Parts: sequence; structure tokens; C-alpha cells
Amino acid sequence: MRTRIDREHLEHQNLSAFAAFSDTATRVLVEPLDEFRTAFQRDRDRIVHTKSFRRLKHKTQVFMAPEGDHYRTRLTHTLEVAQISRSIAAALMLNEDLTEAIAMGHDLGHTPFGHAGEEALSRCLAARRGVAYDAKNLLFKHSRQSLRVVDVLEREGKGLNLTKEVRDGIIHHSGSEKAFTLEGRIVATADRIAYVNHDIDDAMRAGLIVESDLPLSTHTVLGNSHSERITTLVNDMIASSDGAGDILMSNRVWEVMMELRAFLFEHVYGLGSVTLAKELEVHEVVSKLFSYYLEHPDALPPGTLDIADGNPEQAALDHVASMTDNYATATYKQLFSQP
Repeated sequence: MRTRIDREHLEHQNLSAFAAFSDTATRVLVEPLDEFRTAFQRDRDRIVHTKSFRRLKHKTQVFMAPEGDHYRTRLTHTLEVAQISRSIAAALMLNEDLTEAIAMGHDLGHTPFGHAGEEALSRCLAARRGVAYDAKNLLFKHSRQSLRVVDVLEREGKGLNLTKEVRDGIIHHSGSEKAFTLEGRIVATADRIAYVNHDIDDAMRAGLIVESDLPLSTHTVLGNSHSERITTLVNDMIASSDGAGDILMSNRVWEVMMELRAFLFEHVYGLGSVTLAKELEVHEVVSKLFSYYLEHPDALPPGTLDIADGNPEQAALDHVASMTDNYATATYKQLFSQP
């Protein structure tokens, strides 16, 4: 039998001095320790059992799931990030359980229809506040909403009371600010590694691009296949970070990954691949739903307004952001389709 204390002892025996140790993790609300699971293992389990996590299977990554059985969803993206993160953490002798917990929770606050939904809500907020929409500084960010999900929204407003290490990794998985743990920094880069590579794979499946369309540097530096590219990126990250006290990539590999990311934004993400039933623009769907619940807070699910401290705008944001693609589609048609 292996107890929590045994696991904590093994962490100090086997992990790097740069690792985050579960026996020093803290929570906002102090609670009894588990007999068998470490603090980070409990956080991972709490996240996996949430409603928000289950909804990820019906949220768009880039391509709407109904277009085919094998396109990534927000859930499969999350699992790929977790797998890459654990592989890197294991090689660097960092805390795998912490990286997995952060990875599992990093996209819980994502909107329906992927980043298009996030942008739509940001446009709604910009219009309400009388400011110009800024694509580089979104007013609604899924990373902030993911933290709100685990801090406030889950368990009918009680939140999950996760450790500060997991919460910090979730809020800092995107953007320029770094997590304070190396495990959190691993997830931030693993997120990019995952989506750059699987979005190429899905775009080829959709017929938008072929392998030869990719930048030449992708083939010469990263490799000629999905698996080769991920292996190159992961191995480079491990080699560059080993003993450095930070999570790094070599300049050349990082530049090539960013070039590939820019290629995707130009040739894949901007092609209107995220649509609603081939007819409705995501912005129209999301903005109309947001406006409707803002004007009719009584139509929100019970307790939503109370959890938002009576703020109709926050309550409408929480509800619309939580929707799956299918639920948003059905609700839009129910509310706005002509009889």
C-alpha cells in the first residue's frame, strides 16, 4: 500500500530541485489531506469530474465535430496537451501530476465555437463599453474564464478550491506572463505544440492544405510528419530546459514553430472553417445569445445570477461561455428562428 505521505516522500527523492512539491501546495480554504492522493492528484481528479470538463467533448477546437468523426474537439486537445506535458515533465524530473492537473483545467472556460466564440464575446463587451475591439487584447479571455470556472462556477458556486500552483498554471497558460512553476510553463508551451500540430493534421483532413503547402522550414527543421514534428519540438524543449531553471526552446526551433503558427492563422484559421450549420455566423449566434440573456436574466438557469453576485453581464457571460456548440446552436434556433 502506498499512502499520500509515501508519494510525497518519493517526490523529494526522485524529482528535481526545480520541481513543485505537493506537500508544500496550499489552498485558499484549508481542508483535510487525503489519505492516498497528493494535493495535485486531488486537483486533477476534481477537474476531471466537473461538468465543465465533460462539456469539452462538444466544443470546437477548429473544425466543427459534425464535419467528421476524427477532428479534434476541445476535449481531445486537452488530452493531447496533458500527454505532451507529462512527457516533458517526466524527462525533466518535474511534477507530472501538477502538469496534468493544469493541462486538464486549462481550457475549461473556453466558449462554444473555439476562438471565434471568444472573439465574439470580446466584441460584445467592447461595444457595451464603447471601446474599440482589439484582437490582441481581448476583453473576454478563456484563460480568465477557466480560472473563474474552477474558483467560482463549479459546484453551484462553491468552486473546487484548487491549489495555488494549479490555479496559477491555468491563468498563465496563454499570454506573455509566465506561471511561477516550471510545470505551469511546460503546459503553456505544450499547448502551443499540441494545437499547431493537430490543427495541421485536421486542416489536411479537411482538404484545406496539403503537406507541401507548409513552410519549407517546417520540413527542414521540424520534420515531415505529425509525429516527427511533435518529437522534434518535445525533444528540443527537454534538451534546452535541462538544468536551466526555466522551460525553454532553442531559438531556431521556436522561430520555426512560430512561423508555422503564423501560417495556420493565414491559411487555416481565417478560412471560415468554424461556422454554424454552414449558414449562421458565430458572431451573430454568440452576440445574440449574450444580448438575450443580458436583457432577460430571468431566462438564465437557476442560480446563475446569484453566482455572478447579481451582475447580469457576468451572468450572461458565464452562461454563454459554458455552452457547447450543440447547445448554443439549439438555443439560438429556439429563440430566434422564425416560426
